Amino acid sequence: MSSAAAFSYAPLLPTGPDQTEYRLVTDEGVDVVHGPGGRRFLTVEPAALTALTAEAMHDIAHFLRPAHLAQLRSIIDDPAASPNDRFVALDLLRNANIAAGGVLPMCQDTGTAIVMGKRGRHVLTDGGDAEAISRGVWQAYTRLNLRYSQLAPLTMWEERNTGSNLPAQVEIYAEDPDGHPDAYKFLFMAKGGGSANKSYLYQETKALLNPTRMMQFLEEKLRLIGTSACPPYHLAIVIGGTSAEYALKTAKYASAKYLDALPTSGSMTAHGFRDLELEAEVLELTRNFGIGAQFGGRYFCHDVRVVRLPRHGASCPVAIAVSCSADRQAVAKITPSGVWLERLETDPARYLPDVTDAQLDTSEVVRVDLNRPMDEIRAELSKYPVKTRLSLTGPLVVARDIAHAKIAERLDAGEPMPQYLRDHAVYYAGPAKTPEGYASGSFGPTTAGRMDAYVEKFQAAGGSQVMLAKGNRSAQVTNACKQYGGFYLGSIGGPAARLAQDCIKHVEVLEYPELGMEAVWKIEVEDFPAFIVVDDKGNDFFAEVTKPVLTIGRR
Repeated sequence: MSSAAAFSYAPLLPTGPDQTEYRLVTDEGVDVVHGPGGRRFLTVEPAALTALTAEAMHDIAHFLRPAHLAQLRSIIDDPAASPNDRFVALDLLRNANIAAGGVLPMCQDTGTAIVMGKRGRHVLTDGGDAEAISRGVWQAYTRLNLRYSQLAPLTMWEERNTGSNLPAQVEIYAEDPDGHPDAYKFLFMAKGGGSANKSYLYQETKALLNPTRMMQFLEEKLRLIGTSACPPYHLAIVIGGTSAEYALKTAKYASAKYLDALPTSGSMTAHGFRDLELEAEVLELTRNFGIGAQFGGRYFCHDVRVVRLPRHGASCPVAIAVSCSADRQAVAKITPSGVWLERLETDPARYLPDVTDAQLDTSEVVRVDLNRPMDEIRAELSKYPVKTRLSLTGPLVVARDIAHAKIAERLDAGEPMPQYLRDHAVYYAGPAKTPEGYASGSFGPTTAGRMDAYVEKFQAAGGSQVMLAKGNRSAQVTNACKQYGGFYLGSIGGPAARLAQDCIKHVEVLEYPELGMEAVWKIEVEDFPAFIVVDDKGNDFFAEVTKPVLTIGRR
């Protein structure tokens, strides 16, 4: 072996100066004391951590970053965008405008609270930082119109909702943030199940590390993300890593724009860097998928981040993660001057265009009356091809994971299909809390694919003939719809607040009230937007956009 290299050190993820615009939350609960050797120590009371966390979780449930809103507006202004791209972008901007009112959160899945902190060596707390931060999460989720999604495992098989959205994921690192020993910096995230489930790890080899093979690999894997996590996405790809878990964590941070200030080239100190050229190539790759912003077009992704990390010679992990249309994160800091939180956009209306729906969409919108018998509804849907845009009015039954499991148990026991699933279309969803004076809390669609295993059984028993949710379905659903004359309708993933305010007129529990948001509900909707995705003839819109179409070139 050759002689050892001289010692050199660089952080694995060296980030540049912080360019964030902050707002002051409070100057209470922080103080500066002087210690030995003239050192200054920042003292932080637990109440300051709690107040910051509660404020952060409120803001990311209701507000978005200006850059994200500007990207949505750019879709509307892009003449190359498809009508469906522009329709989705406009709906997401309208949703942001409603959510910014501070009553309805932007998404019904208000997520797992994730908090990462870097505490400088001269920051003093009582040591219970995770508990103080968790109390802030609890305050936000119990006081606001947010959803409780966390399940406590009581046995290996039995779970129960914690009723507070705790636990949070809290990670605190001993590190001088940006070289400041008397600073405490944070990244706050709310990660919904849909986007969290689109985090992937692949264990590859050196063979991947050439331009042609890399692009072939990415075309194959990125198509698998599908639309169930509510695009347009902020896509992050990490190549390499000192461990599999580090690659995945880096991808999560990159999807939140937390690593945007990384260097753009590597060195022998083996730090991570961004590959801007590959980012542009991958973005163009996704533009050509045809998937678009959920229902065809160019805007599968807003942007791409590619981070290259060092690796062990025998390992080449590749991590992929997305941040969805509910792009919920904010950074924060506590310094001697107070408690500061990233300034998000509180007036998203300024990004709305002065255009009408008719100017954005030249396709026919088919109005479907859900008050009619199911056979008549299916006969009407059968007249139109996949990708047809619909406007639904009338009753829907709402059921998701646990309700489907319970109904399947009843069928297995020889009981009949509940009449409500025979008579009505079924919407896969689970609402957030209903604010006073509203018919519904935020009530957007959940990922359809989680119910795929039930479809053939339910349709054979006369139920689930028309399904409504977000994202793509498996071949077994397409086959069942062809055999039993069923349909899957795709709803726009993301605008849960707009659906609650504008489209959902009445909500009542039909069965299993003890399941909370997982109960079976009946809702009345008006002009609820949807698209035909799978029809009764075996056609599936997403099957067409999963086929490779690009000629992969060299860089």
